[in-house]
Amino acid sequence: MKLHFMKYRKLSYWISVICIVLSILSIVFKGFNYGIDFSGGISMEVKPTSAEYTIDKMRHDLAEFKPELQAVDGDAILLRVGLPKGSTDEQQNERVSEIKNILGDHVTYSQVQVVGPKIGGELIRGGILAILVSFVLMSIYIWVRYRGGYAVGSFVSLIFDLVLMFGFFSIAGLEFNQTAIAVILMGVGYSINDKVVNYDRIDENIKKYHKMPISDVIDLSVNEMLYRTIMTSVSTILAMVGIYLFGGQMLQEFAIAMTFSIISGTLTSIYISNVILYHFNLRETEY
Repeated sequence: MKLHFMKYRKLSYWISVICIVLSILSIVFKGFNYGIDFSGGISMEVKPTSAEYTIDKMRHDLAEFKPELQAVDGDAILLRVGLPKGSTDEQQNERVSEIKNILGDHVTYSQVQVVGPKIGGELIRGGILAILVSFVLMSIYIWVRYRGGYAVGSFVSLIFDLVLMFGFFSIAGLEFNQTAIAVILMGVGYSINDKVVNYDRIDENIKKYHKMPISDVIDLSVNEMLYRTIMTSVSTILAMVGIYLFGGQMLQEFAIAMTFSIISGTLTSIYISNVILYHFNLRETEY
């Protein structure tokens, strides 16, 4: 059965515009849920020494610090407390001591991490720089690898993937930290690889079917690669499902974000990068 993807190209334009607008609006007005490694704060992984000391009692004891508490593997609890802006190293250490004094011998500590606002700002700048450098390098690769409509389609879909991933983190309220930066870069890299494979097949079929309309060539190429695309996406998503179910609380948001990036990257390969090719005379493209 042959699916006619180009038949719905106009619908894909509207959906793309809506997704981009929603993403930008959320980023501008809602912003991101910055993690401690970006915003600054204290992160502790503790284990109660007795079953009587529950997460609710811990929340009550630390109420003045407005803690974020999450149950993780086993009976461990992830404790997060923000720091005031401009906190010095001495003030950060005092806050850690205050928390430990309140908790007393009710818990044991598996991990204690303190990230000051200054370090958080440096990590944000480093993350943005990593994304910008990756974007430039992938853009150079696209330009060297392709010309004409292929280059334009890849470049536009690359921007779309980035905006959509940032928008997803903002809309879903997932914690935006260094792991989020890695997810965005991995997702975009996955998407670009998928587009390259599809473009290579389209180019082969254009040379093979000289008189076939471009829309039909694109549909034929996508259908020929559809099984490979679906199997690759499904196998990766299944791995993310395993991570979500058995990887613990800390990896659940990673699995959710990666699953979204795989699905969105697959869809943009079919409906963004390929649809753009429709507006170019690919038979005159040389690269």
